[in-house]
Amino acid sequence: MISDERERLARRALSFAAAGETEVLVHDEDRALTRFTHNSIHQNLASSGTSVRFRVVLEGRTGLAATNLTDDASLRATARRAADLAALAPHDPVFPGLPDGRPRIAAPAGAFVEATAQASPQTRAGIAADIFAAAEASGLWSAGFVTSSRGGITVANSRGLLDSFDGTDCGVNVKQNAPDSTGFAEHFDTNVSALDGSRLGTIAATKARASSDPQPMEPGVWTVIFEPAAFGELLAYLMDHFSARAYDEGSSFLSDGLDKAYTGTNVTLVDDYANAHAPGMPFDFEGSPKQRVTLLENGVARSLVTDAYWAAKLGRENTGHAGPYAGSRGPEPLNPVLAPGTKSLEQLIAETERGLLVSRLWYIRPVDQRRTIVTGMTRDGTFLIEGGKVTRGVRNMRFNQSILEALRASEFSSGPARTVSFNYSIVTPAAKIAAFRFTSTTDF
Repeated sequence: MISDERERLARRALSFAAAGETEVLVHDEDRALTRFTHNSIHQNLASSGTSVRFRVVLEGRTGLAATNLTDDASLRATARRAADLAALAPHDPVFPGLPDGRPRIAAPAGAFVEATAQASPQTRAGIAADIFAAAEASGLWSAGFVTSSRGGITVANSRGLLDSFDGTDCGVNVKQNAPDSTGFAEHFDTNVSALDGSRLGTIAATKARASSDPQPMEPGVWTVIFEPAAFGELLAYLMDHFSARAYDEGSSFLSDGLDKAYTGTNVTLVDDYANAHAPGMPFDFEGSPKQRVTLLENGVARSLVTDAYWAAKLGRENTGHAGPYAGSRGPEPLNPVLAPGTKSLEQLIAETERGLLVSRLWYIRPVDQRRTIVTGMTRDGTFLIEGGKVTRGVRNMRFNQSILEALRASEFSSGPARTVSFNYSIVTPAAKIAAFRFTSTTDF
């Protein structure tokens, strides 16, 4: 479904609105996933769907209802259900109402790539075949996925707002497997032509071979270099701290105050939907224009992200960060970007007398939310650095670490990359942390 079709659907849905203010959110998506293991594709998935969500506001009372049926009867019934729920909801004197109409906002360059939207199973299979060739050349077996998707959002309301966004996404996640070691690589982009299965398969295979016969290392405080995939997963657990809701409710470290230094002076973190590595939607899920927000500037906390409700409640500017869940989770920074440093990853390694190089993390869980302490493990390529060189693979290790404390003694590479999981997309360079606490080692 293209934006014109979604907008016709949105206008038709709005025509069934009754009393109060009504917002319609139309979302359609085509998503495909090619999964593989043991150098063979074992699953090809494709899904396509359209949903319509009504939000009705009656004198400060809000009701939500959604459907994936787009005939008139279903739309009319869903609009009525949202209105009925609004009538039963508690009154909220803070809610400012729906946004007014405004000029349309252009999507950032590169957000939609036709080749990605049209990517076929054969395209994804060809990328996977290149990964298999790299695995077989090294006597390994691979597991992972190649994915491509196209999606669109249209927001319309009874106050004259109407705008649409179309975007594409794609990615590769690969693990090469040896008898006693593994290696990881990934790449995510909006352009499917940027996915190089041979390169990624070779990177992962090189790690798997280099980490064979891993030896245990003593736990304790280490100098650690995290590749972007690993560091991004760590940073993901910092993002909800920048929500105005978390700030107000006291679960964020920012509840101690803005305009205070929390990290090293080289840490600058922004939320930027127009970043070239991850161009995204220029308005939020309420239709409010999305602002580029500086979250940390040279280590100092500068701002929060807000939506219409939390901006009104806290008396702050609406930064356009309403998430897709209609306020239930509060505003979210969906496009975080950590500023890079000036040294290459190779230089960071060369300047490390003794430390660890980590490809990836997993099973991270919060230990102390307010203090940003998390626990987790390394995975799929952990190496010892000695005398500025990567010398051997080591067994995986468990850590217990405050993210903020890690960022007080950090150094970043010059090459940012986008890393993605099911609940985040982050642009980050590699990071060298001078003092990172490992609590135990594993037997694998």
